Amino acid sequence: MLIPNDLLQGKKILLGVSGSIAVYKSLELVRLFTKAGAEVKVVMSEASKKFVNPLAFETLSGNAVLDDTNESWTNDHNHIKAAQWADLMVIAPATANTIAKLANAIADTMLLQCALAFSHAKILAPSANTNMIHNPITQANMKMLAIANYTLVGTQTKELACKTTGDGAMAEPIEIFWQSARALLKDDFWADRRVIVTGGGTIEKIDDVRYISNFSSGKMASSLATALYCKGADVNLIATRFEPDLPREMHTIEVQSSEEMMEYLVDSIRIAKKGKLSKASLMDAHQIHLIQKKPYLFMAAAVSDFVPQFTQSGKLKKEQLGESFELKLKKNIDILATVDKSDITTVGFKAEMDARSGFSHAKNMLERKNLDAVCYNHLKDSSSFGSDTNAIEFITKEGVATLSHADKFSLSLSLLEQAKSL
Repeated sequence: MLIPNDLLQGKKILLGVSGSIAVYKSLELVRLFTKAGAEVKVVMSEASKKFVNPLAFETLSGNAVLDDTNESWTNDHNHIKAAQWADLMVIAPATANTIAKLANAIADTMLLQCALAFSHAKILAPSANTNMIHNPITQANMKMLAIANYTLVGTQTKELACKTTGDGAMAEPIEIFWQSARALLKDDFWADRRVIVTGGGTIEKIDDVRYISNFSSGKMASSLATALYCKGADVNLIATRFEPDLPREMHTIEVQSSEEMMEYLVDSIRIAKKGKLSKASLMDAHQIHLIQKKPYLFMAAAVSDFVPQFTQSGKLKKEQLGESFELKLKKNIDILATVDKSDITTVGFKAEMDARSGFSHAKNMLERKNLDAVCYNHLKDSSSFGSDTNAIEFITKEGVATLSHADKFSLSLSLLEQAKSL
């Protein structure tokens, strides 16, 4: 997925690295942060310097590394000023030793002093041997940190530095990046709101080896779902195709046929309408007012208009079919027109190639399918499918907003700002 180079523009991140072999991954994390527009400063433990030279972090971040040997009180190169400077602190990798000290407010290194002095949200990416990470004391320490304003990025199972395969490897840099972006970009409107996004072209089987479909890549849906994730939404992406490197924490459901998509969509809408209660205001010391945020549905999937009338089992043999083969199709169910859209804000998507009639077709969808908005996309030709950029006319009953041509992630962020007014 193409990450906008201004996604984290103006954000300041303090990255702490402790003594694990996984520290080499943190170099990639710095690259991801800076490429997205963030400013990064790094604080290293003495043990981490055995694995990576501070010069590598200074080269990628453009800032001097803070460590136990170079703190200064004649300028801002100290743990108090570094903590005041940052919008977010990320500790990756965090060893079992570092986790234990953090959980007990021990501050005997520069990294730990920065963490103790930093009063805002912190991201923690553990890295340790399987037995060390699953040790009951380590588990208790992580639970303690989870209730102390730390967000823990789960470890993964793979071959570890000790040559055994098991849980304990640090999460991939892209996953730490997404969780950091979510912490930095959270929007009160979208936070904890349940949102369903559908995407990709449905796959309708002719037999067990053949199908009919369309050129929809699902890129817009993946970008939109990821943008929602970064804004703090509780996202469920139902699609036939997905972009690589989506946030691992985001809920996804892979489907093929329109029938399968309909089944999961109906179930997801039912769950979304049950809602998630969130604290809205504290009326007094004994009373909390709870509200349910209205869910959203973004129907970006390209559902087949027609499907095979009879799906065949096995593989059709050309020897049996003869010189010609007539494939009978039937009109498919209109998912967007059919699903229950009461108590859920619904945005449809319409792609057309005819510039003269395409806009009117998109506008008619509002009334015909009882939608709150329609995103109209004019396609030049079949090469428009699968591109990394797009442009949208955001159509509502009140008017039309033009969302200029941009990469699909940036376009999704603009779309979400428009959708807040529905």
